[in-house]
Amino acid sequence: MTRSNTRHHHLTLRDVSEASGVSEMTVSRVLRNRGDVSEKTRVRVMEAARRLGYVPNKIAGALASNRVNLVAVIVPSLSNLVFPEMLAGVDEVLADTGLQPVIGATNYDPEKEEKVLFEMLSWRPSGVIIAGLEHSDASRAMLANCGVPVVEVMDVDGDPVDAAVGISHWRAGYQVGTEIAARGYGRVGVLGTKMDGDHRARKRIEGLERALQENGIALADQMAYSGWSGFAKGREMTQAMLDRTPDLDFLFYTNDLTGAGGLLYALERGLDVGGDLGLAGFNAFALLDGLPRKLATVDSRRREAGQVAARIVAGLHDFADGERRVELVPTFLPGDTMRPKP
Repeated sequence: MTRSNTRHHHLTLRDVSEASGVSEMTVSRVLRNRGDVSEKTRVRVMEAARRLGYVPNKIAGALASNRVNLVAVIVPSLSNLVFPEMLAGVDEVLADTGLQPVIGATNYDPEKEEKVLFEMLSWRPSGVIIAGLEHSDASRAMLANCGVPVVEVMDVDGDPVDAAVGISHWRAGYQVGTEIAARGYGRVGVLGTKMDGDHRARKRIEGLERALQENGIALADQMAYSGWSGFAKGREMTQAMLDRTPDLDFLFYTNDLTGAGGLLYALERGLDVGGDLGLAGFNAFALLDGLPRKLATVDSRRREAGQVAARIVAGLHDFADGERRVELVPTFLPGDTMRPKP
């Protein structure tokens, strides 16, 4: 596959010069923070650079290609098990290409994402793989004008800057809601993260709610937490939700780790898990295979998403009909924590 040079054009000092109405030399002085430049001119140049998404080239003149063999991989978290598995998929493919992934984490903070992206792009990588489709205007501008393939990974519900690979979290949530209704549950509670930065969890819940509404079921309770997912958080939230809404017959967790904590709490309480009380998580973490019951969940195909993203930045993937979106199909796994379908 031959990459299109017209699609990937990076900005130059001349672009910033024209946008700010000052000379290229003045732009260079401002961006390098050198020379005597008025504050008014400095502000004008910086605003133009930010608006365009211009990133200074730290290796200009060092390499004839003006590129290094690095691929910037930017994720919200390294402690969340979702992302290391995607990163493993990226590494598997790039290991045979001469390209090396370099990883940055943003902690679900759009401002930090801007900073991480700025620093990584300043080294002129050969490609960018970044989690999610929601970014600040400045980040989108940098991605759109960085001059290399950009793959937004692990989500396809939105408008990608260049290419997107992953599952539809909305449709995955809708599938879970359909399964809940089909198995006769009617009093559903949702336990998930606060939605400020976790857009994929938000989309799952939106899809779930739509499926439930279409079956005449409204969410009976909902609880959100901030911080890291884990068994302890799942136990704590499950107890709190069942204490305040004891007639719930199904609990959906947006993450398997909190779902596992909820499962352990319910079993310790002697609740009829898989009968009177159904439970489901999301992501199909293999480390949970040793639990007393197999938690219902959804395989979000994280490793495959990383593999496809890496093939795209390495120029090894052919897009069908020019569509630069690769939607993977998640798999619903009922486990042992839901009633069988009638």
